[in-house]
Amino acid sequence: MPRITIAVSGREWEEVMEILAARYTLFAPVIDEGYQDYEVIGKDNLHLVVFHLPRPTTPIKTFFLPVRQNVSYAWHPDKEVLLFGVPACDLAALSILDEMYLQQGYTDIYYKKRRENTVLIGTDCHDILENCHCACYGIQPYPTVQHDIRMSRTDKDCILEARTSRGEQLLEEIRNLVSIKEVTATDHAYVAATNQRVANDIINLHPQLPDYASSGELLKQAAEDVWKDHASTCVSCGACATICPTCTCFLLIDRPDFEKIRQMDACQYPGFTRVAGGEDHLHALSERFRHRYMCKYVWKPLKFNSMACTGCGRCIDACIGHINKNEILTSLASVTAS
Repeated sequence: MPRITIAVSGREWEEVMEILAARYTLFAPVIDEGYQDYEVIGKDNLHLVVFHLPRPTTPIKTFFLPVRQNVSYAWHPDKEVLLFGVPACDLAALSILDEMYLQQGYTDIYYKKRRENTVLIGTDCHDILENCHCACYGIQPYPTVQHDIRMSRTDKDCILEARTSRGEQLLEEIRNLVSIKEVTATDHAYVAATNQRVANDIINLHPQLPDYASSGELLKQAAEDVWKDHASTCVSCGACATICPTCTCFLLIDRPDFEKIRQMDACQYPGFTRVAGGEDHLHALSERFRHRYMCKYVWKPLKFNSMACTGCGRCIDACIGHINKNEILTSLASVTAS
């Protein structure tokens, strides 16, 4: 049976958002002081909401794996969460998170509860940023996995397509809020043309960038001097790992009264692998630098079915040392070809 697909006019969509914000805890991307990121939406900031721009600053992993969380007590949500405006790169990243936290013979109850309490509304990207490269890894710039509703737009209307039963329930609720339109063949053609244009723009932006699997092969062959050279401007801030939608290393910190705190960690921090007695096999900066690339492109593919890099480009944007992952991989491919 086909899933529900509806169209809502731009003016009425604002009304829908306002009503949903009162019924749920609604997050959506807003632009404030020049930056795009998720905020809880209410009447005061509804006018700041933006859709279909390339990815917000914060990856959605933080909704399910908070930076700091007390795991000694049960977590009980106040309301169901609606998470609007999720780009395809972040949705694809959930696949490997689900494998790690839900499908390895044990279940992380905190991650599971947050996932079950969240309705994901993915959106098409209508533009690209300098370091976007999802399409180079075979990920389309529109939702294909891990979402309940896909949100697209024409020049006039918002198009909502349910992809799960939870998505259908929300669309049925929206049907009762405002008048809706039928989605036409012209609408579908408009959306498809936009999707293809954006995908082509990404591929054309990085014509020499190797795909995900090829990148792993190149990294396995990289000599030690490659890592030392490219790590020379790294300051071990960990921004690349903490901003990554698939990196989820953490510490468990013991607190008084038998409390345990789960704290986000990063392999680029000095002391990440230090153990009792002072041994630290990633003490050298170049070794930590190499570790992250090998983890993403070589070691995780051996253990998981999902990609550990979805081409969002956040690590490049966040790097204080101006290290460009795409330039490294393109350079390795060029050397190998020659």
